[in-house]
Amino acid sequence: MKKISIISQILFYSLFAQGNIYPTETSYGGGIGFGNMYMILNQVPGSSVLDSIGFDVDELQTRPLVFYGGEGFAQMIGPWRLGGYAGIGSAQISNVYDIQLYKNEVGGGVGYDPGVDTAYPFNDNLSVKGKLNILLGAMTAEYVIPIYRDLEVMAGALMGLGSYTLSVDQHIGTPKWDDIGKSKYGYLSGDSLIYVLVDGQADADNIRDEGLKLTHVNESMTEISSLFFNFQPYVAVKWQFLDRMGLRMSAGFNRGTIGAGRWRLNGHIPINDSPEGSISGFTVRTVIYFGL
Repeated sequence: MKKISIISQILFYSLFAQGNIYPTETSYGGGIGFGNMYMILNQVPGSSVLDSIGFDVDELQTRPLVFYGGEGFAQMIGPWRLGGYAGIGSAQISNVYDIQLYKNEVGGGVGYDPGVDTAYPFNDNLSVKGKLNILLGAMTAEYVIPIYRDLEVMAGALMGLGSYTLSVDQHIGTPKWDDIGKSKYGYLSGDSLIYVLVDGQADADNIRDEGLKLTHVNESMTEISSLFFNFQPYVAVKWQFLDRMGLRMSAGFNRGTIGAGRWRLNGHIPINDSPEGSISGFTVRTVIYFGL
């Protein structure tokens, strides 16, 4: 019985030594690492643009948007820890459409009716691609709750600025280097744009009423973008599995808002009637870090 008691005490103290409680005095250190963040968007800002060209926006909402980036942290005073995060995430969808030429025999532009309208062959396709990019840069503030010597639980928040960009690219045929940069409205001569009219005065009158029409266009790129403030509360676990290497995992909810009228076309033209947008959704971050 005495031997059993001694063996039990030895095992107890051995196990206690392996799972030593985190020291109560202030700990200083830090780390830096690279990892991924996964976000499931509740909605896609600017989705009406994608809807108008026939894309299923649900494809972007239901699959996680993957961010690639890095973060760092440093112990400050007592249980408080400060750090920073930067990452970029992107997703895209694309499709190819057949081009069908037809003469509208009925009139009114109601669409192609194979029983009435005459169709003509055409050997090119329209390729369309929609792409979104989100760039995040933020600071992090955490309250650390030590569990064991190498294990911590944290509650914190990520706060900073983000940039959201949605672009739509459409093109027909094969791009040619010599055509890139040419005016899409006519041709340039000195300080003037020369626009050729087919029917003289009638065309000139239509242009004054409706504006210039694009000519000789094989491709077009439309981009809408905006800056926004981003906030992401989260809970995290930090496990130091080596002396100078560890794993951080966090789960939270991201919230960013693009104000109405804050969108810009092609980076510089304000879109004053643009709607409000939200970059929100459940997030998971995993980081392999190097440090203490």
